[in-house]
Amino acid sequence: MASACATVAPAGFRALPLPLAQLSLAAVLQCGQSFRWSIFPLVSNTTSGELLLPTHEYRLCLRDRVVCLRQSPDTLFYRSAYPPSPPSPKTLEQREAETLAWIRDYFQLDIDLVDLYDQWAKRDPVFQRHCSQRFSGIRMLRQDPFENLISFICSSNNNIARITKMVKSLCQHYSPALISLPGPESTDTSETYHPFPPPSVLAAPQVSATLRSLGFGYRAEFIQKTAEMLVETRGSEKNCEDGLEPAERWLHTLRSMSTSEAREELLKLMGVGRKVADCILLASLDKREVIPVDTHVHQIAMKHYGVSGSSKGKTAMNTKLYDAVSSKLADVWGEYAGWAHSVLFTSDLKSFASYGLSSPSPSPSVQGKKARQGKAAVALVTPPATPTPSASPRKRKVVAVEQSEGVISPEIDEAASTLPVFDESLSMADRVKRRRRVRTSEVSVVTSTRTVR
Repeated sequence: MASACATVAPAGFRALPLPLAQLSLAAVLQCGQSFRWSIFPLVSNTTSGELLLPTHEYRLCLRDRVVCLRQSPDTLFYRSAYPPSPPSPKTLEQREAETLAWIRDYFQLDIDLVDLYDQWAKRDPVFQRHCSQRFSGIRMLRQDPFENLISFICSSNNNIARITKMVKSLCQHYSPALISLPGPESTDTSETYHPFPPPSVLAAPQVSATLRSLGFGYRAEFIQKTAEMLVETRGSEKNCEDGLEPAERWLHTLRSMSTSEAREELLKLMGVGRKVADCILLASLDKREVIPVDTHVHQIAMKHYGVSGSSKGKTAMNTKLYDAVSSKLADVWGEYAGWAHSVLFTSDLKSFASYGLSSPSPSPSVQGKKARQGKAAVALVTPPATPTPSASPRKRKVVAVEQSEGVISPEIDEAASTLPVFDESLSMADRVKRRRRVRTSEVSVVTSTRTVR
């Protein structure tokens, strides 16, 4: 009876049978892969025995619709909201078929995640011990390459809360509103949704100054220059069939290139160094073996996999160390090493410290796919608390900055500050010196016209 209830779709939604072991929205949409999802708690939902009804609704604005998702332990519920427009030759069924196709592609549902977890657990005792049960359902998204590129340029020396704010501001200022929707349980408030702006819009010369006024810092110039480079080399006339500009279409072609060739093309763009390039390769260009490395990943590699370095996190991230960490972890996890890295990385985040512990863990005697598709998945319905920037920078924790290109992984300590970073153990004089060095560094980044490597 309970399983039958689990498949009953909320009003207006359609149901796609999908266990949480294959996809956990609560984890995947909040671990630093994508920064444009709006999340609404569903306060009126209740539980019935072991059955957990959807507790949150997730919304994302595409070019022509807003996709709304909810999730129960065994079902993904979806619907689309469209702007008022002239009659379309497409029927509602055709449009919903498009939405379902997008969902399957975006979440890469053709890949059996449970099977991958089994493979990783057999290859890696660390994964088996820390991730295979409690952190099931974490898969890589397949995002739009241009949106992903700009989002990870924003990730330089940043954290999830601020990146999310920047990306939302970017869309609001440079993309016309598509539709306004009330909250899922109230008509008192509404949210206006904007698609992601195309390269031609962000390439305009005045964009840099505007983004600086919005708090983007030196990233403002990187965004404008990257968009300008793409438009100048690829063109800007939009295709009527797919709605993509030539620059966007060219970025899609990187999926068919080898990893090294695609990385080389990305490194030509302003604000894209090795770490950012690898994030883009993994999150939007189908390079599933790529492992983006920063000081946090290095710490994980030292802690669990015997990679050398300072236990205090002060080892400078250079090309040699980056390659050593990446190669070691790729050897451990295999073809989908980038996916496995994302699971272990998420399990190590402070914001996920209590994740999956809201309901009893499955009996240790229950093993295999069935366990992960059942009780273990039930514990993953409620997302971790949404991070917010700290009000007092002096109380913020130190975050290790990637030495090679000044990039903090967007997943690291989401409540941590961006630069300047404070250490309470330093004297006032040393703090002043550090702030001066940070300011000097930022000025040098902004005035440089060379590609960040």
